Amino acid sequence: MLEVINLTAIRDERVLFENLSFSLQTGDLVQIEGRNGTGKTTLLRIVAGLGDREDGEIRWNGETIESNREEYHQDLLFLGHQTGVKRELTAFENLKFYQSIHAPTTTPDQIFHALMQVGLAGREDVPVAQLSAGQQRRVALARLWLSEQPLWILDEPLTAIDKQGVKVLEDLFLAHANKGGIVMLTTHQDMFNDNPKLKKIKLGE
Repeated sequence: MLEVINLTAIRDERVLFENLSFSLQTGDLVQIEGRNGTGKTTLLRIVAGLGDREDGEIRWNGETIESNREEYHQDLLFLGHQTGVKRELTAFENLKFYQSIHAPTTTPDQIFHALMQVGLAGREDVPVAQLSAGQQRRVALARLWLSEQPLWILDEPLTAIDKQGVKVLEDLFLAHANKGGIVMLTTHQDMFNDNPKLKKIKLGE
């Protein structure tokens, strides 16, 4: 479903990766590995259609993401380093606003359930500015429980998440892949315990 073909990225006259190609199918769980500075975030942003590339092509369902932009972005959920939540709104209000754009039929009960899954039950009416960094991250991650998009691209989703939270997210990623979704992520955490479903792409070699 997702094809990356001969992708080259250059930053500050330095080649991060060159002629990088891979393809992902339904049910794939993919971890991008590499030292800091090898271009992991750059790769995810390019694949998500948010970054510039020197050369190469990205295809979704057989069409380039430029020619198929609207469908691609409807099928994509991207979470980057920034949480993308509004500090003046509560956790519930943030998710309600986000879902009003992406899935207007989402019910309040579904939003409460998502916040419960990330350990924010009882904190849903607290302004995000009053939450810890880890809790703010959890507000953004709660979108995953509400997501109907098949392709998840996640840049360090486990930052500031405790061990219990990591296990919950690991189970969610596996469940999404088992349902035919695709998960592409970077993380410094040890995850999936050599699960045969996990594929790895190494940058900087």
